[in-house]
Parts: sequence; structure tokens; C-alpha cells
Amino acid sequence: MELNDKKVTVVGLGISGRAASLLLREKGAVVYATDSSISDELKATKSELEEKGISVELEKYTEEFIKVAELMVVSPGVKDDSPLIQAARANSIPVISEIELGYLSCKAPIIAVTGTNGKTTTVTLIDLMLKASGKDSLLCGNIGEAFCEEAADTTNEQVVVLEVSSFQLKRIRDFRPKVACITNITQNHFDWHPDFKDYFDSKKNIYKNQKEDDFVLLNFDDDNLRALDEKIASKCYFFSTSDKVNGAYCEGERLFLDIDGKKDNICSIKDIKLKGEHNISNILSACLSAHFQGATVEAMKEVLHTFKGLDHRFERVAEINGVEFIDDSKATTVDACRAALSSCAGKEVILIAGGRDKGSDFTSIKELIADKVKSLVLIGEAKEKIRRSLKGSVEISDADDMNKAVSISLDKASTGDIVLLSPMCASFDMYKDYKERGDIFKESVASLKAGIAASLHSS
Repeated sequence: MELNDKKVTVVGLGISGRAASLLLREKGAVVYATDSSISDELKATKSELEEKGISVELEKYTEEFIKVAELMVVSPGVKDDSPLIQAARANSIPVISEIELGYLSCKAPIIAVTGTNGKTTTVTLIDLMLKASGKDSLLCGNIGEAFCEEAADTTNEQVVVLEVSSFQLKRIRDFRPKVACITNITQNHFDWHPDFKDYFDSKKNIYKNQKEDDFVLLNFDDDNLRALDEKIASKCYFFSTSDKVNGAYCEGERLFLDIDGKKDNICSIKDIKLKGEHNISNILSACLSAHFQGATVEAMKEVLHTFKGLDHRFERVAEINGVEFIDDSKATTVDACRAALSSCAGKEVILIAGGRDKGSDFTSIKELIADKVKSLVLIGEAKEKIRRSLKGSVEISDADDMNKAVSISLDKASTGDIVLLSPMCASFDMYKDYKERGDIFKESVASLKAGIAASLHSS
């Protein structure tokens, strides 16, 4: 796509919108950038972009910014029913996502990973495995740098590992990764997508432009992915924790790559540092993805023997009076919480949940809650919906803030129990993001532990 002198409007000035604006200006486009919010950070971005000759407006958008555009680059949070999108359609302005823009400038092969859960852990593992194999890997997307920040400087000697969302994939045109991986598909983001079909179709866009020399990797254990009957142009491989497949799988206590009849023993599950049963699937998908860009089995083994996991993803925080505290703040879906509870094998759980609802069906986890959870502590906007959905399955308490939730949880717990923050909801009702929510959980646990220690010392 020729961008020189093209009039482009960028909607949303977060990390990706800022990077998209700068890349467009570098390519000679006439850039108009707009954001409906205002903050000190956005004011700083406005000043930076205006110094580059980019027109910026905050807290509003004007018709001139839309009607002048020949192309619109939209940030992930902007919904299809937004007046901006409606205005673009009314004026026949093409709308693309930041990853589409980055792709147009990227010279490196791309490993793109999407799915409802496990994306960030998977791309992190892929990046580490490639680096351990001597490859020049760049980690971009929802983790790492914005894709547009790196794309123009890439070479064909590098590999881009890209985490992509359904929002981004919905607005692609030519985006074509060399390796496309879908970790799993379950209900999510019904606050953004009108229904499951729209959500799933957006995810499947990850491979829609692939050719016969590309690779698509699918979770065989996921009913929606295993049942795909549409024609896929690229080479298709699977990963599974329970079945021998052409790809990557578990056999007994060991992990294997088995590709077109060539079988390699990766390692034993007991030697893997990353905990959580759900992470075995993430590990298999990472090994398979990294393999198709030249990662060695030795490098995979090295990473799996040392990598302990990312912050806020089933992260063990502390122990107080024999009660273990686990931060799983990134679990913003019902299925992510289900995976976390399944990893608390043999222990009773006090679950802290709640936040901003994403249109989730909380009744779907009612049976597991009844089986695994000793007591449920609710926070945030979705309290009442969760309470109604899980009524009769578990004892339920309320907390106005995280400090109170942690204190109540310890009171409900006995030695050997787990207090698990696994919210099933977004964080934006109370916190900037899931990271802030997890950090405050950790601070609350540390404060409670210090207070108990001080009380014991004084007595």
C-alpha cells in the first residue's frame, strides 16, 4: 500500500495508536490522530506527535478528521458501533487495525498467536525458545513492543513473534503470518463482539490469507478447533495434551514433537518449571510454533527447565499460616478461572473474583465452583451477576476493595488451603489494568503478612 501523501486518521492513542501514527508519518502519510479520552499521558503523546507534524485532538473527534481520511487505522478498543466506525463506513473509508499496518512494513516472517487464553505465555515461550536457538526474535503485540514500533526496521533474518487479539484480526486485509497458532476458543468479549460466531470468525482470520507454504497450528483438545471443516490453504498441524497428533503431544509423562513421522522427545513434565495443568497445552503450542521457525529441541528443553512463568498468571505470591496465595489476575475469562481451579488439585480454594463483566456466562462454571471452591469473595461491578449465577453452589462474601477481599479470604481459609485471585472479569471498573489489580493483590497479601508477623512479635 502506498502511504506517501495519503491522508490517514488514527483512532485511539494508546501504545499501538501512537506507534501507528509515527510509522505512518515516517512513510510520508498526512496523519490525523484522535482519542476520546484525556490524561497526562495522552497530553504528552499529543505533544510528541504534533512535533512530528501530526494533527491531534483529544476528548472528541471532529467530522473534518474523519471526512478528510482515505484510510482509518483503529485501536482494538473501538467497537464496530462506534460513531467513528459508522462515519468511516458512511464515507467509504477503509478501516484497518494496527497489526495490518505493521504487516505492510514488516520484512521478517511472523509467528502470530491468538486464542481466548494462554496467548501471552505462549508467545513468551516461543520468543525464549527462538532466542535460545540463536535466532533474532522480536516479541511484539499485546506484550513487548507495539508491532508498528518495530515493523519498519525488521529484516528477513529476524522472526517476529506477535500476540494478536480478535479485535485486531477482525480488521485485517492482507495480514499473513508464516506461522499462525490458535491456542483455544471459548466464549469471551461479548461486550465487544455481538455473538460467538463473530468472535470465532475474527480469530480464524489469522490464517485466511495464508498460502500452501505457511503453517496453521490448532488445539486438537478444543472442540471448536478440532471440528473445523472449512478449507485451509496452509499446512495444518495440531497440539494435544491427550491424543497423539501430527504435531506436538503428551505421551505418559513426556512431551513430544511428532511431525510427519519424525518424532523428538522434548522433556519430562516433571522437569518443567512452569506450573499449572493448563500450561502444558501452552507449552506444546509454543514448541510446535517455534519448531517451524527453526528452534531446536535442545533450546526448548533449556527454556522449559528454567522458565517459571509470567507475573499475574497463576503466580505463587506468599504463604501465611500455611495458606498459599496465588495471583491469577490475568484470568479475565470464565475458562481461565476454570483452568486455574483445575490446577489447584487436592486443595480447597477461597476464590476472589469479580470486576467488569465481558458478557460472560458465569453459570457455566457453577458445578466446578461447587466442587473446588470453599468460599467465594466477590469484588467489582459484576458482583451481583456472579452472585445470581452461582447462588446455592458456594458460600459468598462481598468486599469493597482488595485489602478487604484478602483479609476475608484468610479468615475463611485453613492450613493447606489456597487463596486464589482469578477474577473471570476485566479490571477496568477498579484498576488501570490486570497488572495493577494483581500488584494491589500482592501488596495486600504482603501487608497482611507483615501485620500478622508484627502482632506475633509484639506478643
